[in-house]
Amino acid sequence: MCKFKKYQKSNPRIDKCMRPLIKCLKREGYNIVACCCGHNKYPMTIIEKWKSGEFIHYQELITSCIIPRTRRFYKRDKNGLYFIPELLKK
Repeated sequence: MCKFKKYQKSNPRIDKCMRPLIKCLKREGYNIVACCCGHNKYPMTIIEKWKSGEFIHYQELITSCIIPRTRRFYKRDKNGLYFIPELLKK
């Protein structure tokens, strides 16, 4: 896990420690739309977009939890760290 930085100049949407994994998943055909390593406070999360017939679903890849939103998957805590509320409820 990488150290949390509020403002990353290079590729701010992907945590530095997650880049090799996300690159590999994308190469294998996964449609990754968001991810976070958790920064030693929350679990690592990877959100995949997939289609089932005419429906589009968003799923957290590690836990297989379906996310009921189409954007803004993460919430921010008071320290600026991101987490997915549905995963903390389990």
